[in-house]
Amino acid sequence: MSESSQNSRPSSSATALVRARPDRSVWYLRGAFLLILTVATTTVYVTNSWLTTRFTASTQNRAELRLALYSGNLISELRRNAIVPQLLARDPTLIGALNSSDFSGSTQRLISFVEEIGAASLMLLDREGRTVAATDRNRLGQQHRAEPFFIDALRSNATVFSVIRREEGTYAFIYSRRIESVSAVTGVIVVEVDLAKFERAWAGISDAVLVSDSTGTIILATEPRWRGLNERQALARETPHNAIARAIRATADWTAVPVDAYLQGEAVMRSEARIPFQGWRMVSYTTYASVRERVNGVLALEIMGFAILLALVFYFLSRKSALRVALFQRESAELRALNARLQREIAERERVEKTLEVAEQTLAQSSKLAALGEMSAAVSHELNQPLAAMKTYLAGARLLLRRNRPDEALASFGRIDGLIERMGAITRQLKSYARKGGDQFSPVNMGDALASALSMMEPQLRQRQVRIARVLPDAPVLVMGDRVRIEQVMINLLRNALDATKSVKDPEIEIILAAGNTATLTVRDNGPGIEDLDALFEPFYTTKQPGDGVGLGLAISSGIVNDHGGRLTARNGQQGGAVFEMRLPVVTKDERQAAE
Repeated sequence: MSESSQNSRPSSSATALVRARPDRSVWYLRGAFLLILTVATTTVYVTNSWLTTRFTASTQNRAELRLALYSGNLISELRRNAIVPQLLARDPTLIGALNSSDFSGSTQRLISFVEEIGAASLMLLDREGRTVAATDRNRLGQQHRAEPFFIDALRSNATVFSVIRREEGTYAFIYSRRIESVSAVTGVIVVEVDLAKFERAWAGISDAVLVSDSTGTIILATEPRWRGLNERQALARETPHNAIARAIRATADWTAVPVDAYLQGEAVMRSEARIPFQGWRMVSYTTYASVRERVNGVLALEIMGFAILLALVFYFLSRKSALRVALFQRESAELRALNARLQREIAERERVEKTLEVAEQTLAQSSKLAALGEMSAAVSHELNQPLAAMKTYLAGARLLLRRNRPDEALASFGRIDGLIERMGAITRQLKSYARKGGDQFSPVNMGDALASALSMMEPQLRQRQVRIARVLPDAPVLVMGDRVRIEQVMINLLRNALDATKSVKDPEIEIILAAGNTATLTVRDNGPGIEDLDALFEPFYTTKQPGDGVGLGLAISSGIVNDHGGRLTARNGQQGGAVFEMRLPVVTKDERQAAE
């Protein structure tokens, strides 16, 4: 009984501890929830007020800047046209037409003026107010004797500006001035200013813009139905029709600043600018939509952040106790699994070490066989060119002997002897290439090396009838290197260019030698170009037919150029064909003196 009672006491105490911990966790969760909710509400309220005020001020500033720009454009257009009546009133052709009553050429003259001035229209009225010339031929013969712009112009010695309301509800803005001849009034010149183009330009923006005269009457507006009304009447047309609509609209406007007005049921801010012209003023209404969108975007991010934080708090608090229990159980299982895995890894490592010894021996033997195969293919590739040239020279010598021309045949034999020496030099250089170094470099004249390479390729070039274009500098171009190996690169480039032009009707190879910071030899052909530039310099890569090449020429050439501290590149020309460039460092003064 005593043992059972002692065993039951720890069990009851553990149960009480387990019950106490969930109660504390519940209070922790409640406290954390209330704290995060309070901080979130305060942050959202402060952010909304601050950002709304800031974005509203920014939007108001932009609206005022646009208003200043619009008013400046408007006053500029008015001032530009204000001088036109004064200039036209002094035109001798128009004065002569009024004096002689011959207006046959007046309309055409006004048309020529309106194209230069940019006004809406021009009219010439006689003393009786009849239109005798106009850019709009439909107005010819109309009477304007009772119009204010005609009457005021006759009474004034200066240019008169008038605003006339048309029947369709638009306004005409007119400058007029009387025309005098020998101190007598002979007519009136009328210039109509095109201010409607500003209305059309304003229609493309989100703001509502209006221009009113000194009496408050709207004469220009983005809303055509506002013309002829004052500002209060225009805004009265935009208010909601009942109290429910007004309440819904006020609820939707979540702003921290008072609303200036409502347009089409939307809150707007009002900006006003004075136009220094006859008491005119310009007013724009900018919506709060952009402000609300920007503020709501930031608030949405804040609310989302607090929601994620709250979710993380709930998750970590609820999972904290469960993770501890699972962690203890997992650690023991992981230790057992780790011990078994270590034993397997030790056995696997011992097996891999034995396999690695065998693989290293096999790899060494494979490397030797690969090097031997690459060297054999390289020797075969490099000796094909001298052998082909020797065959050509032997055929030529045989033909010359048959024609009793022994001297020329001896010259061919001399060339064959040179080719044999060349073959020996190639084999020596291929051995040097396999050893990766060991040759002594000396100054090499790139022009002489190119001439030697072209001489080597002369039989193939003559047989194919390839046109060779050479661009060589006047001064010698010297590089530090091995002439035989440099000639080997040149021959490979020429051979590739020759092979690339097999399918071309008029084969052409262009060779350019230039000197600067580096000596650059460019070989360009007019063949079909290169399809795979990335694999071009890899060993055994070739686009030729089987038997024409094994794909080692460019790989060997690239290695030779790299050994000389240069670079061999290839690209496709803009006009077609392939372009190969060999860049080698030029000989410095110190290297030249050391060689001498």
